[in-house]
Amino acid sequence: MPTPLTLRRCALAVLAALGLAACTPSPLHQSSAPTSAAGSSASEGVDPALAPFYEQQLEWSACGSQQCAEATVPLDWSQPAGDTITVALRRVPASSGEPVGSLLVNPGGPGRSAIDFLPSFQVLVSAEVRAAYDLVAFDPRGVQASSPVTCVEPADLDALTAWVPDFSTPEGVDEAIARSAEYGEACLDRTGPLLGHVDTASAARDMDVLRAALGDDALTYLGYSYGTDLGATYAALFPERVGRLVLDGAMDPTLDSGEVAAGQAAGFEEALRAYVEDCQAAAGCPLDGDVDAGMAQIGDLFDRTRANPMRTSTDRELTVALAFSGVATPLYAQEAWPVLTQALTAALEAGDGTPLLQLADQYYGREPDGTYTTNQNEAFTAILCLDERAPSAFADMQAEAAEIAAVAPTVGQFFSYGGASCADWPVPEVGALDSYAAPGAAPILVIGTTGDPATPYAWAESLAGMLSSGVLLTFEGEGHTAYGRSNSCVKDAVDGYLLTGTAPADGTRC
Repeated sequence: MPTPLTLRRCALAVLAALGLAACTPSPLHQSSAPTSAAGSSASEGVDPALAPFYEQQLEWSACGSQQCAEATVPLDWSQPAGDTITVALRRVPASSGEPVGSLLVNPGGPGRSAIDFLPSFQVLVSAEVRAAYDLVAFDPRGVQASSPVTCVEPADLDALTAWVPDFSTPEGVDEAIARSAEYGEACLDRTGPLLGHVDTASAARDMDVLRAALGDDALTYLGYSYGTDLGATYAALFPERVGRLVLDGAMDPTLDSGEVAAGQAAGFEEALRAYVEDCQAAAGCPLDGDVDAGMAQIGDLFDRTRANPMRTSTDRELTVALAFSGVATPLYAQEAWPVLTQALTAALEAGDGTPLLQLADQYYGREPDGTYTTNQNEAFTAILCLDERAPSAFADMQAEAAEIAAVAPTVGQFFSYGGASCADWPVPEVGALDSYAAPGAAPILVIGTTGDPATPYAWAESLAGMLSSGVLLTFEGEGHTAYGRSNSCVKDAVDGYLLTGTAPADGTRC
């Protein structure tokens, strides 16, 4: 049986499934101009052993109204003469017909498919940017269309997302570790050696090959959530190749897993409190009393579904793991809060877990027929287990869980004991980089949202501070990420940066 996944993934694609998708900043920093021309220096200065990858010519073919291609990269970047894998790309040509370069995009995760999300990117990105750039989506290695990680059958994924492990005893933790190890072995059996090479640093090196193959001397990039980790890693590895990087919903790549868990738990706790307050101010809210009372009612719902899973209109029950996923999903965007109210009304007043189950399924990419639209769940675990191994001793995780519960009494339980997931992962840890300062890089725009549940605002402050050329743009609002879903202030600041290379003043607030 597989192990449960912790909620550490960007949900932009979920917001698209839900049908969602004012200040004046002053200029300060100037970035290098993007270029894309035949005969450019896009592959200049690379290791001769890597030249065949950097100098490859992409062969584009029609994919409906879009264009598709594949790039070849080394399976193992330390052995460029060894086996290779492919990275899938999909492009929407600049509407002007005269692109200044390519804008690579990533929706986060790890594990989200940028290729599948490309139609939503076309809405998020402004018309002016679409006119200037070829919009290029790519699935990082191990994700969906790019030599994907494969682990188990859909029925096993159903068990994975619904499973409620017992972390209250050492024996329960040992069982969770054992089941996680069994899941990892299934991933290794089906994926092969690739499973040991889907780390973030390898994906960032792939991005530099894509930049060169697209003919750009410098990388222009828009990354959301985990995509900011990918972008920051690229900048650290290739600071001289940084063009215009927008990192929205920023992560702090220097945090350990416990710090990430505590930050996200506190973020979702605060987002849930903000939702409860908003709900109780409107008619038809199923939560009685004040905010504390409303939070207690949601906590009671979790307790009840932990003891007795709730019925749904399907042959699947709503376990507490699925209930939390259903509650958390609409917290990614304030526009989705009414959907949460409807789901909580059904659960609290009618004992019907169907709407919460549907929200959880949208989060995990599960279709009503039981199939999954992407491999995001497998890729998520595979990438995170390569990037870091959290402490897995019972006493360590128990102490961490107490600290998390102190800052997130309602939802902290769902962010604890994460070390069990990767404790016996079958391939060695790769780890993070030693530094993310990226000295010499052109200005990098980092965006943080003050009420972001998934990537707390403090992480954006930290990332902007650690980058030698980081510029912080703040959106004062609720929800995950800002560009394309917030206000004209953020839009104008990002558009100005992408179109002219001029970043807003560091510390601009919208």
